[in-house]
Amino acid sequence: MMRYDALVRTTVNLDPDVEAAVERLRRDQGVGVSEAVNALARRGIASSGRADFVFTPMTFSVGLAIDVTDTAQALELLDELDAGSR
Repeated sequence: MMRYDALVRTTVNLDPDVEAAVERLRRDQGVGVSEAVNALARRGIASSGRADFVFTPMTFSVGLAIDVTDTAQALELLDELDAGSR
């Protein structure tokens, strides 16, 4: 369903491989540039939820433990540390 207020014109710069994929899809399915870009974007979004990928954040020990359940105490400690470094 297309609505007038939902249309947005945007200029994008496509890398050569993406441009080739858009052109291939346009040629194969007989669609316009917008339709091809939207279809490729949707494919990317759908495939990004890979079950085989687990994000593991990098962590570092900074030698300081803060109990973040007491926000006021944590902020006070950080303020004291900040004041001490000046």
